[in-house]
Amino acid sequence: MFIGHFAVGYASKKWAPDVSLAVLLAAPLLADILWPAFLLLDIEHVRITPGWTAVNALDLHDYPWSHSMLTLLAWGVLFGALVARAAGRRAGLVVFLGVLSHWLLDWVTHKYDMPLWPGGPESGLYLWRSRAATWVVELALYAAGVWVWLRSTRARNRKGAVGAWVFIVLMLVFYLADRGAPPPSVRVIGISAILATAVLLAFAWWLDRHREAA
Repeated sequence: MFIGHFAVGYASKKWAPDVSLAVLLAAPLLADILWPAFLLLDIEHVRITPGWTAVNALDLHDYPWSHSMLTLLAWGVLFGALVARAAGRRAGLVVFLGVLSHWLLDWVTHKYDMPLWPGGPESGLYLWRSRAATWVVELALYAAGVWVWLRSTRARNRKGAVGAWVFIVLMLVFYLADRGAPPPSVRVIGISAILATAVLLAFAWWLDRHREAA
């Protein structure tokens, strides 16, 4: 799951209008923000195995600290508490649920590798066995999230109007680019994921300054 996580962040704006879109996107992406950093620090590990699934070549055999249900609960409580202090309990709850949503969406897509806790049982519905089904589900989620966001906000100015569609299309470009050839190394995975996420969240932060609650 990639672009489907962004859908959760988009839709969250409806229930937390005073929280920056960058923060709301960071919540469902938190596991994938931690994961490349943990790869580079040799805390978690991945094998590049062409043909591992129909969608990507990543054998995600060791990522309990960023992706298990228990640790995501803990990360969600921490992130939600920080947001609650700044923007209120409701915003904190939205962010907490956003963090936790990552496990559920990945459980639907991944190949039997989503741990309940570090060292615990792993499972997954393995949507990634089918490239077509994965694209249909993810793009449908993305479209729904975008629709809720556009209905819940409006542009303050031309930057907010044009920037919204640039951001929507940019996300699709990143998604399609990620469906290409297997990455050459784990280091490339870590660095590229960190840079791509930083660019998208910075854009989201800028864009949110030019839009307001509808």
